[in-house]
Order: sequence, then structure tokens, then C-alpha cells
Amino acid sequence: MNLNGKNILVVGGSSGIGLSLVKILLEHSASVYVISRTKPADLPESISHLQADVTGDLEAVSGFLPDQLHGLVYSVGSINLKPFNRLTSDDFLNDYHINVLGAARIIQHAMKPLKNAAGASVVLISSVAANTGLPYHASISAAKGAVQGLAISLAAELAGQKIRVNVVAPSLTDTPMAQNLLSSPEKRDASAKRHPLAKYGQPEDISKSIAFLLSDDSSWVTGQIIGIDGGLGKLKTA
Repeated sequence: MNLNGKNILVVGGSSGIGLSLVKILLEHSASVYVISRTKPADLPESISHLQADVTGDLEAVSGFLPDQLHGLVYSVGSINLKPFNRLTSDDFLNDYHINVLGAARIIQHAMKPLKNAAGASVVLISSVAANTGLPYHASISAAKGAVQGLAISLAAELAGQKIRVNVVAPSLTDTPMAQNLLSSPEKRDASAKRHPLAKYGQPEDISKSIAFLLSDDSSWVTGQIIGIDGGLGKLKTA
């Protein structure tokens, strides 16, 4: 997998799957640009960082990016699990703003350098819950379903400009955002048992697949929703 010389933007690259991806990209000699709300103290100096909130003012993004952008990953999301009758309009709107509008706005700001790269790759992150009915996921499932719709439409619209757009759809992954769901040995054991492969995800399970989609090894892959979910989205084993 050759990423040498590629300029890659990771939005949400300061923790979890995004940070795992940043480390892989650096190992493969990519030039990495990160946008996040906070800048971790241990972020390598070689990384260009812009502090910004995807729900706020993004005018600085265009000036932050290089002339050519070979890859864009939107690794920002939310986990908002509530019974349906407790969800408010604000819950739905907040999840939509974070997961869908944030991605759309970032991509719009990055369109010129993506076009200049002549073969760029965009990767969005959905969820197994967008394709598999899970209780208490109504708001986040609605938002992630919209992410998938956005990606497929963009894949068609941008194909003529040689910009590929794909989605990875993970199941529960051991990241800071999911810490409340994995906060005890009992919760970890129960979460593992829900998956056919009897384990929940690690950030590297997702980030390695994203790195592949950013590389030229996946140059004939676009418009795909790829489940990385321990089999939960497709298999019934009990």
C-alpha cells in the first residue's frame, strides 16, 4: 500500500479511529492534515492541524488545505442511544448536523484541491445500525443512513472527475466515544458476544480498511458501503 507523497485530510483525527488512521498514514509516508476541535499534545509535529468545530465556522478550511488533496476522511460522529419516545427534535438535528451536514460542508470546502489531485478518494463513516435494526438507535441510524445516501450520490456525481467516494460502516469499536458502552468487564463481554466473531472492534480494524480505500490499491472501488462489523450486519449465528 503506497501512500507516499499523498496529501490526506482526516477530520476528527485527534482520537479514536481518526487518530489510529493518522498513525497509519504517517507510517506510509503520507502528508497528513488534521481538523479537530482540540489538538492533542502528542500529535506529531509533521502534521498540519486546524482547530475547528464541524458544526461551526469552517471558512478557514479552504486556506488550510494544500493545492492538491488526494484523500479526505470524515471521522466525526456521535453515539446517541435513547428509547425513541425520549428522543427530541434537537437530538435528531444534532446528530444530523454532526454526521451529515458536517461532512457535506467539509467536502464542499475541499472540492478544488480534490479535483486538482486527479484521482482523489473520499471516505465517510457510517454505522452497522444504518443497515441493521438495533433498538435505541433511531436518531443515529437516521443520520448515518443519510451519510450513506450522501456518499452514493456524490460517488455518482464525482465519478467523471475521478473522485471516488466510499463508506465504511463499523459496529461497536473501542474508542473514547464508546467508553460508556465498554466501561466494565460485563459490558465488554456482552458486547463481544453480540457479534458473530465474538469480539467488538478495535480502531485499527477500521482505520486499516480506510487506508486501503485511500490508496491506489482501491482505484476501482467507489460508491460502496463496506461493513466492518464482526459479521453483525449480515450474519445470524444463533
